[in-house]
Amino acid sequence: MRASETFDSDNTYTQVFDNGPDQVCEAGRRALMSQGYVIQRADGLVVEGTKSFQPEADIHEQVQLRVSCVSQADGRSWAFASALQDRYGLKKSSTAASVGTPMGSVSLPFGSTDDSLVKVASRTVQDGAFYKHFFALIQRYLPPAPKPEDKKPAAVARAEAKPAPAPPPPPAPEPQMQDAQDEPPLQPEPMKDAPTVEEVEQAQKAATPPSAPAGVQEPAPAAAPDAATP
Repeated sequence: MRASETFDSDNTYTQVFDNGPDQVCEAGRRALMSQGYVIQRADGLVVEGTKSFQPEADIHEQVQLRVSCVSQADGRSWAFASALQDRYGLKKSSTAASVGTPMGSVSLPFGSTDDSLVKVASRTVQDGAFYKHFFALIQRYLPPAPKPEDKKPAAVARAEAKPAPAPPPPPAPEPQMQDAQDEPPLQPEPMKDAPTVEEVEQAQKAATPPSAPAGVQEPAPAAAPDAATP
């Protein structure tokens, strides 16, 4: 007979937490240990634990709880929990003693009885309250989740970590233009009188050197000594 499965979206086995998968799995490990589970596996993504029960003298039950942690894009994480319950029954088996003889084997009136556990059932726990209480216990062991404003993309965090650029220097002050009306009017310089003819001739005579008297020759300049004469 095929097992009935409806794949309902009631989130019985799933819970969303605001923390990362490493923290959720660590909280799941602590939650299992707080209830007496023996941890079989614990890493950043999967936690497994088992716990044994004996509801009756000849009945033994064992629950194996597995938690898987998966991260989300927004920094939160899913926790998927699934519990498997195995049921064992006590089975007794008797063994008769026999002795071999040349005429054949002879059964003796005494023997031994052996007890052993035999798996009689196995099922997945589908009780919604069971998983609800387990997820609430995980939340108890989780640290406070970071605030939404603290979750910044890596690019934004790197940009904020860079030092701010130096402010540009202040612009140079513009020269103030005086109004033409505030400047004093230019005064024309007085014109000088043109020199007379006599003043011009006196200036020329003063600039001309005196000439030598008649019949007197000016001495010739001395010749430069010959460099080759000893």
